[in-house]
Amino acid sequence: MLDYDKEADAYDASRGGEARAAAAAQAVLGLIPGASGRLLDIACGTGIVTRRLAAARPRLRVTGADLAPAMVRMAHTRLPGAVVRADSRRLPFLAGTFDAVTSIWLLHLLDAPDVRAVVAECARVLRPGGVYVTTVDKADAHDVGSDIDAVLASRPRRPARDAAGTVTGHAVRHGLEPAGHTTFPGTGQGRSPRTTIADLRRGWFTQLPPGDPRIEEYAARLAELPHQDRPRPDPSFTLRAFRKPPGT
Repeated sequence: MLDYDKEADAYDASRGGEARAAAAAQAVLGLIPGASGRLLDIACGTGIVTRRLAAARPRLRVTGADLAPAMVRMAHTRLPGAVVRADSRRLPFLAGTFDAVTSIWLLHLLDAPDVRAVVAECARVLRPGGVYVTTVDKADAHDVGSDIDAVLASRPRRPARDAAGTVTGHAVRHGLEPAGHTTFPGTGQGRSPRTTIADLRRGWFTQLPPGDPRIEEYAARLAELPHQDRPRPDPSFTLRAFRKPPGT
């Protein structure tokens, strides 16, 4: 996993910036009832999406939570007094505290037991009638049918811990019901061959261990593609919503 304390300063610029955040926030809010009073955004990172959730609905009391101290500091500048340092697997809130809980670009980073723990915690802190919204199938979002995807198609891939079916199964086991889904564009995150080569060498996209000669074989094929610095189409991210039934 990335060191998010080291990544914090450059995180927004390397992940589509305000344009991606705007698309994410709009999609999330489309799945959250307008009458919601309190929202918890776990793994809020720099707060770039969290701030937009709060700004779009002034009556919505938004709290951000993240485990990385540098991310918490940056998020605090965007939402002073509304960000806490917390482990999403053990949230420091009483059961039934929030009308909505969101986790955007989190579950794909975790191992299977931690995904189960996070979903369980989100269900626990939801009030009856509340909604949990999360991204799913993060890796698949980047497969846009480009020439880059064709080169990388045969690579060994990590199991998707955030697969929609897996996350839905965890949610249902903790008393939540499917309540809708939508997609939004990862604006500014289309990959070019050159950036993909760099990410591949960092260990992204594959289960190949560092130094495996196949990494350089893929890199060489990527280097032969035309338009080395031209981004291919943006990814399309998927959100799933789950509702805690009233009276539970």
